[in-house]
Amino acid sequence: MTVKLEVMKRTVSAKAVRNNGAIPAVVYGPKQEPIAISVNKVLFEKTLKTAGESTVINLVGLDSEMEVLIHDVAFNGAKGGVEHADFYVLEKGKEITVHIPLEFIGEAPAVKMGGSLTKVLHEVEVTCSPSALPQHITVDISALDTFEKQIHVKDLVVAKGVKIENDADEVVALVQEVKEEVEPEVALDMSAIVVEPKGKSPEKEA
Repeated sequence: MTVKLEVMKRTVSAKAVRNNGAIPAVVYGPKQEPIAISVNKVLFEKTLKTAGESTVINLVGLDSEMEVLIHDVAFNGAKGGVEHADFYVLEKGKEITVHIPLEFIGEAPAVKMGGSLTKVLHEVEVTCSPSALPQHITVDISALDTFEKQIHVKDLVVAKGVKIENDADEVVALVQEVKEEVEPEVALDMSAIVVEPKGKSPEKEA
């Protein structure tokens, strides 16, 4: 999956770009000199939400189209929203290694038996060509029908040409049995109870 995003070279300060409703950004790569650019804030945030950082983006508006990944995004802690972005240019004909999010689907029967679903991994590292890069990897948790079952990295299904770099036996998800804790009964030690007599204590004789 690839998407297009229109950008333009930046000739003004980052502050001026933000004041005009855009985001200052930089494009760079192993064989690409850094280029200061600006991108429409609304379009970029929409692209970030739908494509994320694991989708190849075609930047248009420069001297030539560039295949990039969103490499880093800086957010404004006070006002919210994106305030800067980095785009990493991909080398044609070379594989890339990136982290791909896991998307969990289905229902685990073991949960209905009183278990609790634990998602151990939320992303995995994959190596492939940019054109084969998946936006996400689907994990069907309906296979978890007992408390003994586990889903491992080796159980994940990916397209041909996509290699998962994580250890094959690494656990992705499982359902753990939830056991009710029974509070132990505390025996009452009557010898430790001291009964005070009512009223004033008799005064000692002088």
